[in-house]
This record gives sequence, structure tokens and C-alpha cells, in this order.
Amino acid sequence: MGETMTLKVNKTKEEWRQVLTPEQFRITREHGTERAFSSPDFDLSKKGTYRCICCERPLYRSEAKYNSGTGWPSFYQPIEPGAVTDHSDHSYGMTRTEIRCADCDAHLGHVFPDGPQPTGLRYCMNGVALSFDED
Repeated sequence: MGETMTLKVNKTKEEWRQVLTPEQFRITREHGTERAFSSPDFDLSKKGTYRCICCERPLYRSEAKYNSGTGWPSFYQPIEPGAVTDHSDHSYGMTRTEIRCADCDAHLGHVFPDGPQPTGLRYCMNGVALSFDED
């Protein structure tokens, strides 16, 4: 798939609060994390596209989703280069790589180097930060 060029989505915190649930706001705008195994149940057998809950940008395809056993939806690659951005995260006394939506900077989760091939990466996402469009 080709890289999509879009404009940045800029909203105030109050504007985000008006369109997101309190939990979606806490996770995506305040860099929160949902409890393991508490996210919406995204059936692995369904084919489709996972989108940013804040701006609806396509982020991941179901073909890249796998059961990591961690309690969070996991993918081995984004839908296309540039769909997500990575940022250094030094919270909680750890060094991790935070993943955000490239269009609206929503906090989505983190990426780790312990995923399956072909990338060896595990994009560990907060399920509440995603919506799903079935094919």
C-alpha cells in the first residue's frame, strides 16, 4: 500500500473530551494504559482494518494481528510506513518505545523487539485506542 499524506489533527483537550469516552481520553490523550485482558474483544478470525479511535486513520490490518498472550492486541507491523510514529518513553523507570498515531498523536501503546516474523516486532496496543472496520 502506498503512503497516505494527511493533515495533522489538532484539537484542544476539551475538544478531545467531547468526542472520546473518559477511558479513551485517559489512554490516548494522557498516555494511559488499559489493564491487561480488559480491552474490547477483537476476534482474530475477522478480517478488516484497525483504526485510531481519535481520528479514524487506518493503522493495522487484521492479517498482521496475532495472539501474543500479553493481554493487549498485538500486531507485527503497521498498515503502511508512516501510519504510526515512535517516541522514547522513560516513564515508570523503564526505557520503552511509545507508539502514537501519525495524524493526531494519540498514544496507542508500545513496540517491543519480541514479535514474530517477518518483522520480529510486537506492536502492543491499547484496544480502547482502536476501532475495527470489518471487511
